[in-house]
Amino acid sequence: MADDFGFAPPPFNADNALLSLKRLVRDLRSLAERNDGFTFGGQPVLQLSVVDGALHAKLARRAARTPEWDSYKVGTQPELRKLQDEIKRRVSRWAEGRDE
Repeated sequence: MADDFGFAPPPFNADNALLSLKRLVRDLRSLAERNDGFTFGGQPVLQLSVVDGALHAKLARRAARTPEWDSYKVGTQPELRKLQDEIKRRVSRWAEGRDE
């Protein structure tokens, strides 16, 4: 039996995902938008870009003047939700003063 129910998820739109992610980050109110990224306490912690139809993000492990970056390539909605959750976790950790 074929799995042809006539339903397919909409294609991933990286530009819309970028706007959605920026909106979420602004709503956190702990990060400030600067040029091509976001800062926490004046330290760069998040950089976002769209390349070849995918959202690319660099998220700092710790808020520091020269941070170590974790890179993410987002090409699906589940990957976007996972990145959003990770950003929320790290911002919460930084706001509480915990640096793991």
